[in-house]
Amino acid sequence: MYQDLIRNELNEAAETLANFLKDDANIHAIQRAAVLLADSFKGGGKVLSCGNGGSHCDAMHFAEELTGRYRENRPGYPAIAISDVSHISCVGNDFGFNDIFSRYVEAVGREGDVLLGISTSGNSANVIKAIAAARGEGDESDHPDR
Repeated sequence: MYQDLIRNELNEAAETLANFLKDDANIHAIQRAAVLLADSFKGGGKVLSCGNGGSHCDAMHFAEELTGRYRENRPGYPAIAISDVSHISCVGNDFGFNDIFSRYVEAVGREGDVLLGISTSGNSANVIKAIAAARGEGDESDHPDR
């Protein structure tokens, strides 16, 4: 009984991956992201990553793979998941949950850094706001030093 369910789930995953690989735009997007990351590291930049719930775990895992070991021994790459509970609770309390990632980006992000914002729905307001902060967007009240 469960074997059929497992087989069906794995077949569906394989089909999804096969369809993804058929679209050259997907491969091009991954290549662009890889070049963006490499250029950032070569230029002395770092990666910040963020997300909510399971996406938060993915953001932490991504940063860990960069700072730790991925497939082979190599020097670590500078990467930080925005996961400090004290920061999140402080900003969430003082400014609101939608600001927890953008405040961090504004505080430690620099030109040449990369932000990886992960949102399963694509609609997470705090991730969207962090992306806007990384791009230098927002009103003057959000960026008093600009």
